[in-house]
Amino acid sequence: MEPFQRYVLLVILVSFVHHISASVTHYSIPEEMKEGSVVANLATDLSLDVKTLKQRKMRLDIIASKKYLDVNKETGELYVVEKIDRENICPTKSSVSCYLKLEIILENPVRIFNIEVEILDMNDNAPQFRRDIIHLDISEATPKGERFSLSNAVDPDVGSNSVKTYHLSESEYFNIEVQTGRDGSKFAEFILKKDLDREQQAVHHLILTAVDGGTPPRSGTASVIVRVLDTNDNAPTFDKISYNIQIMENSPIGSLVIHLNATDLDEGSNSDLTYSYSLYTSEKTQETFHLNPSTGEITVKGMLNYEDFRIYDMEVIATDKGANSLSGQCTIKILVEDMNDNHPEISIKSFQSPVNENIELDTVIAVVSVSDKDSGDNGVVDLHIPDNMPFKLRESSDNYYELVVSEPLDREKVPEYDITFTVTDRGSPPLSDNETMTLELLDVNDNVPQFSQSFYTIRVMENNAPGALLSSLTAFDPDLHENQYLVYFILEKEIANTSMSMLFSINPENGNLYALKTFDYEIEKDFLFHIEARDSGSPPLSSNVTVHIIIVDQNDNAPVIVSPWRAHGSVVEEKIPRSTEKGSLVAKVIALDTDSVHNSRITYQFLQVTDATLFSLDQYNGEIRTMRMFSYRDPRHQRMVVIAKDNGEPALSATVTIKLSTMETAVKAFSDMTEVPLEYDIFSDLNLYLVIGLGSVSFLLLITILVTIVLKCQKSKPSKAAAPCRNSVISERNSTIADSTLVSNDAYWYSLFLAETRKGKLVVRQPVPKGSRYIVSSLPRGTGLTDTSDSAASTLQ
Repeated sequence: MEPFQRYVLLVILVSFVHHISASVTHYSIPEEMKEGSVVANLATDLSLDVKTLKQRKMRLDIIASKKYLDVNKETGELYVVEKIDRENICPTKSSVSCYLKLEIILENPVRIFNIEVEILDMNDNAPQFRRDIIHLDISEATPKGERFSLSNAVDPDVGSNSVKTYHLSESEYFNIEVQTGRDGSKFAEFILKKDLDREQQAVHHLILTAVDGGTPPRSGTASVIVRVLDTNDNAPTFDKISYNIQIMENSPIGSLVIHLNATDLDEGSNSDLTYSYSLYTSEKTQETFHLNPSTGEITVKGMLNYEDFRIYDMEVIATDKGANSLSGQCTIKILVEDMNDNHPEISIKSFQSPVNENIELDTVIAVVSVSDKDSGDNGVVDLHIPDNMPFKLRESSDNYYELVVSEPLDREKVPEYDITFTVTDRGSPPLSDNETMTLELLDVNDNVPQFSQSFYTIRVMENNAPGALLSSLTAFDPDLHENQYLVYFILEKEIANTSMSMLFSINPENGNLYALKTFDYEIEKDFLFHIEARDSGSPPLSSNVTVHIIIVDQNDNAPVIVSPWRAHGSVVEEKIPRSTEKGSLVAKVIALDTDSVHNSRITYQFLQVTDATLFSLDQYNGEIRTMRMFSYRDPRHQRMVVIAKDNGEPALSATVTIKLSTMETAVKAFSDMTEVPLEYDIFSDLNLYLVIGLGSVSFLLLITILVTIVLKCQKSKPSKAAAPCRNSVISERNSTIADSTLVSNDAYWYSLFLAETRKGKLVVRQPVPKGSRYIVSSLPRGTGLTDTSDSAASTLQ
């Protein structure tokens, strides 16, 4: 600022000061007046003309304060512009009075009036504590009567409106005394009137109330929280003095048994507890269970076995960590509960093996005992064997059983028994065990040898080699050892004074049957005898079987031509008249074969013939007949070679040569072809040689047959079945066979042949064995010859 300007301002201020009134106008108003309220009429109080106030530019100036008041220039009234709060204007309580200083300034001429407006206090504020919550820590060991300071309440009001007294909520442990400070303020002292016990009540909640002296009085409160500090005056205590705990055996390692909970009413380190076993707890218990010193948990440390140790007793101590530590204790009884963890056991006290298969019923074979280490139902056991065995269990005493025979035994059906004893307890789940014993049966000779067949038919080809194996007759004996060793015999039987042992032999060890001689079907056709198989037991048992030996024929006999008869190597000569009619019988070839039916079936064929158109040969009966009448061109002499062949394989044969001569001879015709006697003219020149030859052959054959029959009858006297000794007669078959018929059995051929002449016929007979058939040859009627098959036959002795 310029020096000149400073000077002018200073002159103005000096001259302005001379116009300020030295007197002060004083007003008193209560605080909290409403806005617009009139405090006073300044124009009247200051003797000012109301009309000139506006001209003189009247204005109000509040010194160092807000503009709470203002003046009305038209009426000169001082009024409230803004509600006045004494505590804001005069925040300190250094003086009881509170003033609001104003200046009224007028111009033309300038005048200044000093005005003081005293703001009167009203009880518009309640006492307040500096903190809403007051915390006090008091040891429970503090003696009663001890005093504690509390923070006082503050009230912005002054005078009688400020804090006058304090009140404490009801408490049996505390009370207060109101004290006055040097500045006149009121405060309360906190007094302990009864000993504290933190364990009964660790915290006390109280209400402190401050009341002022206004009308009506106002109050303010604060919460007083008294925390009782602990002292180690309480020993730890467990929930129970004694515990009974049940635990299953075989509980896993680390399984929780119990969580002990000891409490100490103290706090802090005085309530920190440590758990431990007392000296009265056995080492076995401490080795089996682990005690956590911090948490009090008891867990399984070792294996629990009900069968070894069933009850564990222990004593646990809980000790706090106070300066002078206190402790408490409890006793624990742990009962191990049995679980079905032991398998039943089987013990064989006695066992008899092997035994005879014919052992008597109810005989004791074995004695067995059973046991189970578990208890209750877990230790109750049941013993059984399979149902499909011929044995049963019989309880002899507690947990002792006898195995006895309940059904007959047969070694041949079951040679041994694997007997399984199964023992099962009644636990849940049940456990079991088994023991298997093998019972062997000793053989007893109780089975007779058995052949696979009751009747054996063995076919043997004739001409066998002596000593040839015929068959193996093997019997089976289900017994063992010497009871099984078989010996074979031929039961002696004579047939025609011949013992079976002379014809057959059998290996006594293996039953191989051998032939001791060569058999001839034509002589012997079958044999019937018995073979016995005997074991080596004591006593021995035996059985026999019937053997039927059938001799099978071979084609080992060639046919023998017996008609027309001729000397060995000679040629048969026949004569016939040239006037022979067509179909007339010229000659009949008859051959015999001693082989069986199949091999002895003979057929006839021309091997050579002079004129094939003149003669025919029946291949089955050997009849040679004319096929036509002779002509003058036909040669007088005809030559025929006839072959007789059997049906064997390979076939055997015989031949005969017939020379046929024709002659011119008158033949008397016969009108009737009935049978006529042969006594007359039987020895004609034409047939003289034929009759002589046939008679010689028949005589020799008769002698041979008689000798054979006599020999056979002598040999078969001891046997009633010797049928061949009976004389045979020629008989016809039941059925009539036209032309030539062939009948046979297994062994022989028998024949009947006719010797033909122009004047008669000849019958030749041959004795045959029992049951044999015959060969019958007959001539058809109309051939000029008479059929003599119906004539009586004489019996040969």
